[in-house]
Amino acid sequence: MSKTLRLAVAGTCLALGALAVAMVVGGAATPRVIPGLPDEGLLTRWALPVSKLAMDTAGVLSVGLLLFAAALLPSDKGLLGASALTYVRAASWTGLLWAVAAASTLVFSLSETLGTPVGDVLGGDELTSFASQVPQGIALTLVVLFGTAIALFARGAITAGSAGGLLVLSLATLMPPALTGHSASAPNHGLATTSVALHLLVLAPWVGGLLLLCVHALRRGPHLDLAAQRFSRAALWCFIGVGVSGLFSALSRLTSVGDLFTSSYGLIIMAKIVAFAALGVIGWWHRGRTLSALAAGRPGAFTRLAGVEGLIMLVAVGLAVALSRTAPPPLDLPVDRAFELLGYLVPPPISVANLLTLWWFDLFFAVVAALLAGLYGAGAVRLARRGDHWPVGRTISWAIGVLLLVLVTQSGVARYAPVLFSVHMTEHMVLSMLVPIFLVLGAPVTLALRALKPAARRGDRGPREWITTILHSRFVKVVTHPAIATALFIVSTYALYFTPLFAAAMEEHLGHIAMTVHFLLSGTLFFWVIIGIDPAPTKLPYVGRLLLLFVTMPFHAFFGIALMNMGTPLAGEWYDQLGRTWGASGVADQSTGGAIAWAFGEIPTLIVLIALAFQWYRDDQRTARRADRRADARAAKEGGTGDAELDAYNAYLSRLNQPGGRE
Repeated sequence: MSKTLRLAVAGTCLALGALAVAMVVGGAATPRVIPGLPDEGLLTRWALPVSKLAMDTAGVLSVGLLLFAAALLPSDKGLLGASALTYVRAASWTGLLWAVAAASTLVFSLSETLGTPVGDVLGGDELTSFASQVPQGIALTLVVLFGTAIALFARGAITAGSAGGLLVLSLATLMPPALTGHSASAPNHGLATTSVALHLLVLAPWVGGLLLLCVHALRRGPHLDLAAQRFSRAALWCFIGVGVSGLFSALSRLTSVGDLFTSSYGLIIMAKIVAFAALGVIGWWHRGRTLSALAAGRPGAFTRLAGVEGLIMLVAVGLAVALSRTAPPPLDLPVDRAFELLGYLVPPPISVANLLTLWWFDLFFAVVAALLAGLYGAGAVRLARRGDHWPVGRTISWAIGVLLLVLVTQSGVARYAPVLFSVHMTEHMVLSMLVPIFLVLGAPVTLALRALKPAARRGDRGPREWITTILHSRFVKVVTHPAIATALFIVSTYALYFTPLFAAAMEEHLGHIAMTVHFLLSGTLFFWVIIGIDPAPTKLPYVGRLLLLFVTMPFHAFFGIALMNMGTPLAGEWYDQLGRTWGASGVADQSTGGAIAWAFGEIPTLIVLIALAFQWYRDDQRTARRADRRADARAAKEGGTGDAELDAYNAYLSRLNQPGGRE
């Protein structure tokens, strides 16, 4: 039996063993069966978690295979090497396994939901309804479809870009099942769902990447030292992300620290904490000892330690599946519909003091703001240490943009936005028309291209090369075209608010996040076209930018007027469920929101005009200096002033002054 196969068998046994022990401790293995009530039976009780474990493992392996091929192994001018192609082809099989395991989980989940043995479920019509109408069934159906797509497209992927696209798809495929479990029903479901999503996004590359690193080492594959160094840098950030997201996930479900020791749910979390700590120690040992030995051509110590680390990770995966099958400790919650929808009670009447003091922590945008500030700051510091100049104004502009993002997503504005349409519209306007202006003026892409070093291997793709590739991709060329960016900026606003999309987005936390992210991205695309400093596929002349700005802004005024004239509130069912007893009526508040949308455009228009005037002036100055340098070079070479037109005119005047020159 090969070493790789032995590692796979050991990992499977450990994951199944951890799952079984945790299910027994948590009580999921031996639930109380009340005579006369439906019972799904022993087969479903054990087959469902095993199917989930297979689904999660296949997902992690797919992520690891694609990550290894796209980013950890070197490529040759975007083309995958022989080893990378092998891993992409293997991802085709794990994608197929992912889809099959998800289909099995779908069947057993329906059996558990109905309390009916799996044999009866297969013979009925309920499976179709469950897969197309129930959130849990829809989520698993998406995994089946996406897993099949990964299996098919991975067969023909030969470039690092295609492998990277499949990696993004595989990370997205991890999301639906996790976001329809305990996280969706937690009291603070916003924090719970966001923490689970973040947890999966950083855990899957960490676990999958390490497992594939072990396999690559056992196969004695090429470029092992380079892959290990790249993975080590990424693994540190994954370790931090797993710790932070796991902490907030536990906080959203536990009432006190004592629940960690007195509840089955808490005991499984403690087991995961122990595994997490062990992985941290092993990672520290890797960075300090085994990576240097690997670079020196001694892979034995690294392979053994990485194998142990991979097995511990698989145990943690088994514990995670068991945790999803264990009920969290009961919470004493207020019987309030608004609390169920928002995660908090309806705030008191709105005031400036409440907006400034009633902050509401949003983990998703807190992470986004921290990444934006941290990465930009790191790039600016690297340039400063290198002795390169970076304009202070750009840094200040970026800081203002991040600060505005924090204010509208974490302060009382975030708490009142789901309750009052007028506050929501203020948040919308700031995120789509103020924050993007300052972020675009910060020139983050230019900073990244200057701060990041080129890949050490010629033809390979490091972070700098990936940025350049994305900038020159067909997708970016399309979405940054002035016509497309403007259409997204204008049409999407009307499509969101004057269709059922707005009501649907308000009902779900993930829908609200998607809506808010869209505001930010569509505004960034539009203002990148208008005042962008970074390199872009299409650059408009300054006159064209001014015309585009003046043509676009009236559409926001028309949108505001349309809101002011509506006689029925948008998403009225959502606002009625909250039971707000203070402030203006829904229609009156919506009219206020329309007035905000109508008047708000003046502020960004003024800022953009000032920025355009300054950029236009600077561009003329640079053009004049370039012309002067060319003229000086020509004068030094050919004589005269260096300006062909001026020299011709001087020669004409000279001829006029000569005798007979006027004839």
